[in-house]
Amino acid sequence: MKSFRADYVFPVYADPIKNGIVTVNDQGRVIAVTDQNNPPDGPIEQLSGVICPGFVNTHCHIELSHLKDKIQPRGGLVDFIKDIQTFRDADNKQVTDAIQKADEEMYANGIVAVGDISNSNLSIPVKAASKLYYHTFVETFSFLPQNAEAIFNKAMELLSEFKPQSCSITPHAPYSVSKELFKLIRKHSDAEQNLISIHNQECEDENKFYRYKLGGFIELYKHFGIDISHFKPQARNSLQSIIPLLTNKQQVLLVHNTCTNLKDIYFIKRFDRKINWCFCPNANLYIENRLPKIQLFIDQGFNITLGTDSLASNSSLCILSEMRTVQKKFPSISTEKLIEWGTVNGAKFLGIDDEKGTLEPGKTPGLNLITGLDGLKITPETKVRRLI
Repeated sequence: MKSFRADYVFPVYADPIKNGIVTVNDQGRVIAVTDQNNPPDGPIEQLSGVICPGFVNTHCHIELSHLKDKIQPRGGLVDFIKDIQTFRDADNKQVTDAIQKADEEMYANGIVAVGDISNSNLSIPVKAASKLYYHTFVETFSFLPQNAEAIFNKAMELLSEFKPQSCSITPHAPYSVSKELFKLIRKHSDAEQNLISIHNQECEDENKFYRYKLGGFIELYKHFGIDISHFKPQARNSLQSIIPLLTNKQQVLLVHNTCTNLKDIYFIKRFDRKINWCFCPNANLYIENRLPKIQLFIDQGFNITLGTDSLASNSSLCILSEMRTVQKKFPSISTEKLIEWGTVNGAKFLGIDDEKGTLEPGKTPGLNLITGLDGLKITPETKVRRLI
């Protein structure tokens, strides 16, 4: 057994403990979390900083890791999508080597579980051998109604390749999935366990397209040769348009939410849907050079999580870095709250909070040490080190 004492221990399920002590066994299972007045038997390693559970990254694209530094930042989502398609194809070994390296980077950065988007089977071997827990979202694209069934069947085939790993079928985004394909995914989700993760309102053009059938997406469809004559403007934002198409049987993660407003949030509350939010602030700055209005989402009764997005849109795969970006822009959001978003909230969405997310006896959540804080505020010098 090993025991660690730090300036603070954040169990997450309970209040922070000053001069707290965490004891784990050789398998990383938490034996006890105590204060200095009730020390365990045996030696205790003294550390400076905050001990918290391992991080949960609810949104990543590990198979895009080979695109690091290949895409021009701050060009907007429409150009980003074009660049992804231009640079995506590469030698399989180059792609899988980058996937392996990204997996190791997340492990070193204290991440214990990942919700990962996949469009191919290239990440399967790395995930099978990884020390991290992965849930793979097999992503579907098709804005053409006539292609819905073929695309869905192809996704089901890929899903079977990922099994028995944890996996599900998911729509990519409102602008890339037809109503017919949404309905096929909902039917599947109503019948069996099928977590959903959707890119949501990453740019104003998405809302503009749904409201008025105007904006940058018109040029994007033209660029890819997609006939959108079937689509009629909805006179409301994309999120409000797709919420009725989603299952009410599964947890749904809405990712990015860069242009989500208070009316969208209130609209969701009128529906019986299990909505979770995921913020990937560094990717939002990389692509659109703007952040979501995160303060609008707090205290609205929804589960909030954090993600890194891919190395195509981020310099690193590090949840602490995402926390730093959020707190710099929104200093009223405490480190304690951000740790909650980056641990137990992600574990709850992925359905693994019986093992991950909190420092409770019997769990194997991983242990992170956060150092370089100013009081309990995150600074440019703040770092994370994996203890277990």
